[in-house]
Amino acid sequence: MPTETFDTCPSPALALAAEDDVRKRERVIRAHSSTATADISAGIGLAIVRYLISQSHNVVILARSAEILRQLQQEHPKQVRPLAGDLADFSLADKAVGLAQKDYGRLDGLVLNHGAMFGVKSLEDCNIDDWRSMFDINLFSAVAFTKAALPPLRHSKGCIVYTSTGASTSTYSTWGPYSTSKAALNMLAKQVACEETEVTAFAIRPGMVDTEMQQSLRETHLAGMKETERAKFQNVSALLKPDQPANVMAKLAINPDMSLNGQYLRIGKISVKLFTLDAVAVSQQRIIILLALFQ
Repeated sequence: MPTETFDTCPSPALALAAEDDVRKRERVIRAHSSTATADISAGIGLAIVRYLISQSHNVVILARSAEILRQLQQEHPKQVRPLAGDLADFSLADKAVGLAQKDYGRLDGLVLNHGAMFGVKSLEDCNIDDWRSMFDINLFSAVAFTKAALPPLRHSKGCIVYTSTGASTSTYSTWGPYSTSKAALNMLAKQVACEETEVTAFAIRPGMVDTEMQQSLRETHLAGMKETERAKFQNVSALLKPDQPANVMAKLAINPDMSLNGQYLRIGKISVKLFTLDAVAVSQQRIIILLALFQ
């Protein structure tokens, strides 16, 4: 999918070899009708955007859906800068950081709320291309954005929030590529904390949230699991509303707690203090890049 910036940022052509590689990976991803994705048309991604905008912060938003990005920009022309493209195209990272700096002069935070789940098969039956594509989306795109954002985040003493999952610390039958790619994301947060003295990073487990991805997971990806594993998902009485984890993630992005640096956080463990605040007190507007995946 070509990158689209709605006349806010130049979009140079990719080298032919890189473009071919992106298309091959994109075909692998789109070949799976049962793909579960975290997106910005609803759910946590949109809730993060709404919260940040409500607190007068500015957001550069990335997703595969040009339509929802246009809508958000039309609603908030001063606070939103959209960038559409496929996450297999790692050059989006430099474009997003460049757009934030060009239009807003700096970058204060990076929220990587994206993910995909497909190729749900046992190790014996799995397709290696599924694993590679899953890691491209869930991990290597995050590495690309982290690398691009570090210089301006050092300057602003900013924050990176990685959306993880409970499956990153627990094993489920047939979920190998999803679980391991998200487990690596947890370690990426630790690596940032290890190397950087001026940038704070967290990996956050949102919990079971009422989103399209959770619905797709329950309808499609439970079949290959053990009965005890399925019961964990089927017996949940109530799912969280998207704004519950989203508000916590947004507040951490604009006012990071250094004592939590590098940690894998569960929303239930950190939300009480943050939910009691009507708004996080900050001295100025923050510039946040939000990455979300939309099929």
